[in-house]
Amino acid sequence: MDITITPQKLSGTACAIPSKSQAHRLLICSAFADKPTDLICPHTNQDIEATAQCLRALGAEIHRTANGYHITPVSSIPVSAHLDCRESGSTLRFMLPIAGALGVNATFQMAGRLAARPLSPLWEEMERMGCTLSRPTSDTISCVGKLKAGNYSIDGGISSQFITGLLFAMALIPGDSTLTVTGKMESAPYIQMTRQALSVFGVSAADNRISGSLPFRSPGKISVEGDWSNAAFFLAASAMGSNLTVNGLCSDSEQGDRAVAEILKSMSEHITVSAADIPDLVPILSVVAASKHGAVFTNIQRLRLKESDRVASVIAMLKALDIRSEATEDTLTVYPGQIQGGVVNSVNDHRIAMSAAIAATVANGPVTILGAQCVAKSYPSFWEEYGKLGGKYEQYLR
Repeated sequence: MDITITPQKLSGTACAIPSKSQAHRLLICSAFADKPTDLICPHTNQDIEATAQCLRALGAEIHRTANGYHITPVSSIPVSAHLDCRESGSTLRFMLPIAGALGVNATFQMAGRLAARPLSPLWEEMERMGCTLSRPTSDTISCVGKLKAGNYSIDGGISSQFITGLLFAMALIPGDSTLTVTGKMESAPYIQMTRQALSVFGVSAADNRISGSLPFRSPGKISVEGDWSNAAFFLAASAMGSNLTVNGLCSDSEQGDRAVAEILKSMSEHITVSAADIPDLVPILSVVAASKHGAVFTNIQRLRLKESDRVASVIAMLKALDIRSEATEDTLTVYPGQIQGGVVNSVNDHRIAMSAAIAATVANGPVTILGAQCVAKSYPSFWEEYGKLGGKYEQYLR
């Protein structure tokens, strides 16, 4: 599906959708609890559904309700399982160590760019601690064997998702385990989100030390908080002149992307922003920077490993809208200018598509977004919400 937007400021009130990051974590904890859990999560997306489906493959019963999910925990661990991660990096990196901790002979299916995204050093650490991993085909991973309790170690500079996956695994393995994180820690707030989710279910992960045992203790009912990552698009529109309010966000959330509120305030002048803890915000912040005073984004290496190479795709998006930008190995510089109409290829990246839609609110001409359906990965109702807020667009099926 392609969409052509006629430039128009937005107006009204948007309600933040549930946090994808927190939903993954609470679904996983619920699947290994001592009793059923009702997870309040009114909106879902392709990534959350991928995690739910993988947990079903491991024996959990997960049913969609009017307000979220009803999860009946795993009662019998299967000998083998096929886990379809779709395009979700979180799902793969969380579920791979979990399958290893349970001793399930698991085959993981991957789609899109997921098969090309890095799994090292998680791969090597899982093999050191008892599993055997292989790639039977280019889009599958086989995991056999069982992880043991003990002292785990991993470089924190590639993905915080590796650390989260190992923390979940350690909580599922009987006995005492520790995790030493070496090197530079990336996206540290998301590690704290994992610790917080485990704590809600009665598991302490302080200092990355866990005494693993099953089952976890279900709180009975728990709500997923609003998603700062996706709210960032409408918050950015407001910073660019739209008359918008975003409700449903927790001001003291552990989500790293909560930083968007303060960053947007500082963009009244040219700024330098580290992307180390907020890589998902760079596409939309680049649009705000272009519309204001420009910006330099540092620590951008991990942007190249996302749903697209987000350094290349951000530069291409901005170029299509007549905005100059350039990158070095570690920096992305966006220069200010008048955003023009143009044709933006989303390259199947939901954050590029939504960023281009917000750019269109201040463009000098129509903006066409190719592959606009990709927003379903994280925000399936984005286009509906965009229209309710006054966005003018036409869609074309290919």
